[in-house]
This record gives sequence, C-alpha cells and structure tokens, in this order.
Amino acid sequence: MHEHKHISSAQNPLIKKAVLLKDKARERKKTGLFLLEGLRELSIAIKAEYEITTIFYCADIFENSDGNSLLKDFPENKIISVSHEIYKKLAYRDTTEGILAIAKGKDHTLSTLAFNKPNPLILVAEAPEKPGNIGALLRTADAANLDAVFIANPKTDLYNPNIIRSSVGCVFSRTIKTGSTQEIISYLQQERFGIFCAALTASKEYTSINYTGPTAIVVGTEHDGLSKEWLSNSTQNIIIPMEGEIDSMNVSVSAAILIFEVKRQQKLGR
Repeated sequence: MHEHKHISSAQNPLIKKAVLLKDKARERKKTGLFLLEGLRELSIAIKAEYEITTIFYCADIFENSDGNSLLKDFPENKIISVSHEIYKKLAYRDTTEGILAIAKGKDHTLSTLAFNKPNPLILVAEAPEKPGNIGALLRTADAANLDAVFIANPKTDLYNPNIIRSSVGCVFSRTIKTGSTQEIISYLQQERFGIFCAALTASKEYTSINYTGPTAIVVGTEHDGLSKEWLSNSTQNIIIPMEGEIDSMNVSVSAAILIFEVKRQQKLGR
C-alpha cells in the first residue's frame, strides 16, 4: 500500500475532531460532518454519493483487497494511516475491518423530495428513540426498496454511530427525510397519500385495506404508539391481529408485515 501520512498522537487536531464527531450529536449538527466505520458502510456511502472528506485506516488490521482498491480511487491527501491505539479510540465496534471515514451529511428536509412514480410507498416513524429500532426500520425499508422513509419528530440524529451500525449502512442507501409531525402530515396530504396508521383503536385488519394508491405506513413507538395528531389525520387505522398473550410486536417487525402487504397489493394491482 502507498505510504500515506501517519498519525499516532491522540492530541492531533484531526483525531480530536473525529472523536467529537463520534461522540457528540451537537458536533455533528454544528459541522454537518459525521464519522462512519466499516468497509461495507463506506462502500454504500460512496455509492450513494456521500462526500468523503477523510479516510483513516489502520495497517495492522486493514488487509482487505476490496478496501485497497477502494482507496485507490481517493486523493492521497484524503487518506491517513493511524496507529492501532488511535484506531481503537475512533472505532465504535469491537470487530472491524480497520477503516473509518469522515463524511458530509446530506439534506434531509422534505423540500428536497420528489417522486418519479405514480404510487410511491413511504414508511413514517414517529419519534423513534432507540438507534437499534431505527436501524432495523431502515433495513426493512431497504429490503422492500421503499421510495422514502420519513422520521417525524426525530429524537436521535441520523448519523449517530449506533444507527449507522445497526442499519448496516442502509442509512446511506435509502431516501430519508425528517420533519415535525405536522410538516409531514401536511406534505402527505398535499401529495394525496393514503395515511395508514398502525394503531389499536378504530382499526381495521391490515389485509382488508386497499393500498394501491400513494401509501404512507405510519408507526409509532412500542411504548407510546402514535400521537393524536396522526390518529386524527389517518385515512384509516390498521392493525395486525395478535393471537398470543401480548398485544404488540417490535416496531420494525410490525412495519415489515405492513409494508410487504402493501408491496404485494401494488404488485398485483390488488
């Protein structure tokens, strides 16, 4: 591998900056930058046209031929070798391929969204807090190739390292928009989406509904469900019948069941 600039001091300003990007949502928001880790995640971010400002690699760990070919496409001055100690300071995971990067976040406001198909399918998640749940929702969205994911009243920034990790990079591959509940409801109504809210009250069984038009599937948190604002603007509340002792499932599992029913209907034209 080419001889790149090497950093072994934790006091280096760039390393200090990278640590802040890993640990502090406020720093990510202020700078518009974030730290990502892993060869697959970096590859997905590059494919999704994220701007990569710096790549760090640890030669003691990084021996992947795919990674070597990836590095060849980057300017030498953007690639920095780091010591094992520095890498451990920056890395978020115990098992890793020895590569990290600083990247520039994208604009996730609703105003930048346009669909190029007549009946788009969107997943809306209101106020999800757990990065693991957000990551799982994004993986579900990727599996179903959804047209977009909207996060209403977000509690966690999208570039939290735990979201990047739990989404396995799907946070980069999907179209994700954020906004207040009211902003998103207004957008969906303006664009004539059917708003189908997963809820326990005033609900119809999810398989009984026609989803062949523009469709938004809306899910809330497992603990609180959806706010009244969503329920009062719902085209129809929908429910997945439960046959066991409990009346709820993990939000990403529920979302997957609902989304793939919509996909099935849209494929068949109901």
